[in-house]
Amino acid sequence: MDLLGVFGILMGILTIILFIIKKFNIIVAAPIATNVVLLFNDVPILETVFGKENSYMTALAGFVASNFAIFLLGSILAKYMDKSGATVSIANKVLALVGTKNPYNALVALFIISAILTYGGINVFVIIFALVPMAKPIFRELNISWKLVIIPIFGGTSTFTMTMLPGAPSLHNIVPSTALGTTLTAAPLIGIVTSVVAIVFILTFMKISLSRSLKKGETFVGNESDESSNANLDRKLPSFIVSLLPIVVLLAIILIFSSVSNIIIVALITAIVLSAILFRKQIEQQKDVLNQGANESVGSTITTGSTIAFGSIATSVPAFKGVFQLIQSIPGPPVLSLMVGTGLIGGITASAVGAIGISVANFAPYYLELGLDPETVHRAIAIGSGALSIVPYSGFLIIFNNLTGLTMKDSFLKGFISISVTHWIAMAVIVIMAILGLA
Repeated sequence: MDLLGVFGILMGILTIILFIIKKFNIIVAAPIATNVVLLFNDVPILETVFGKENSYMTALAGFVASNFAIFLLGSILAKYMDKSGATVSIANKVLALVGTKNPYNALVALFIISAILTYGGINVFVIIFALVPMAKPIFRELNISWKLVIIPIFGGTSTFTMTMLPGAPSLHNIVPSTALGTTLTAAPLIGIVTSVVAIVFILTFMKISLSRSLKKGETFVGNESDESSNANLDRKLPSFIVSLLPIVVLLAIILIFSSVSNIIIVALITAIVLSAILFRKQIEQQKDVLNQGANESVGSTITTGSTIAFGSIATSVPAFKGVFQLIQSIPGPPVLSLMVGTGLIGGITASAVGAIGISVANFAPYYLELGLDPETVHRAIAIGSGALSIVPYSGFLIIFNNLTGLTMKDSFLKGFISISVTHWIAMAVIVIMAILGLA
C-alpha cells in the first residue's frame, strides 16, 4: 500500500475540515485540500486540477451544469413562499392541527412531511428550500430551539426514504438498480426492517433532544432572527389553500409526469409562475424576489459542487486502491466490508450518490464474485452510502446552515446522528440478518 499517498488523502480531508472550522468558504477550502492530496500522490497537479478531462474543474463544472437549474429555481420558489407570507400561513395551519401544547407533535409533523416529499421523488434541495421557511414560524410560535429543526428534516429526507425503503425514486436507489440490473424494490425484507428501525431511532432521538433542550431552557429567541418573517406577521397573509397551491402543483407535476425527462425543471418553473400570480398582492417588487433567489443559488451550487469535486479527485488517486484492499480484509460477513467501503467513499466525497456511483463500479463486481445476491449488494451499497455522508464539508449541510442561519457547531452533531448514526444502526441490522441467513 502507498502509505504516503493514503496519508495525503487523510491530510486533504483534515485540511478541508480545518478550513471549514476556521470559517473559510468551501469554494476556497476544497481546491486547497485537493492540492494537498495531490502533493502526496504521484499525480501531475496542474493537469489534475485544471485539465480538460477528469480534473477538479471538470468535476465541478459537471455538477454545476447538471444541477444549477434546480438550485436556481428552487431558491426562487423558496423566496416567493417566504416573502409572500405563504410559509407563515402554512405553518399556522400546521400549528392549528397539531396544537401548541406539545412541541414534539410539531417536530413529528415536520418529519412526516419531509419523509413524504422525499419518498415522492422530490429533490432534497428543493425540499429544504421549501421547508426551512415554513418551519421557522412554527418554531418561533412554539418558542423551541431552532437548532432542533435539523433532526426532523434530515431524518425525514436523508435516511429511510432515500436509501432503505423499497421503491424509493431517489438516485440512491436508482443508480445501483441501473448498474446491477435490479429493481427499485430490491431486497424488500432488508429495506423494510431497516426502515422501521431507522424511524424508531429518529423519533426517539428527536424526543430525547427536545426534552434536553427544554430542560436547559433553550428557546427560539436568540437562535435566529428573521426580519422578513416578523414583517409577515404584521400584514395580511395569503390563505392556506392559496399558500399551499404552488407546492401541491409542484408535487403533482413531478409525480404524475415522473417519466418525462427534466420534469422537475418544468414543475419548478410552473410553481414559480403560479406563485408570481397568486402572491402579487403580497409581493409588490417581484424583481427583488427573483434577484435574491438567483444570487443565493449561485453560492449554493458552487458550494456543493466544490465538495464533490474534491471527493472525485481524492478517490481517483492511485493510493485509494490500497484503501480498497484494506477494506476488503475487514472480518465478518462480506456485506459488512461492502457497506464500510461505500461509507468511507461517502465520507471522502461528502456525497452519498457519489459514493454509490464509485462503489457499484469498483466494489460491486468483487462482491458479486464472492456470491452475494445482486439485490443484497444493491441495498447494502445504498444504505452504506449514508454512513459518513455528513461531514463538516458536506455541501448539503453547508447549504442547510446558510438557509437556517445555524452554525456548524449548532448543526453538525445533530445532523451526524440523524443521518450517519441512523445508517450505522441500519448497517448493524443488515449484518445481523446476514449472520442469521436472512440477507
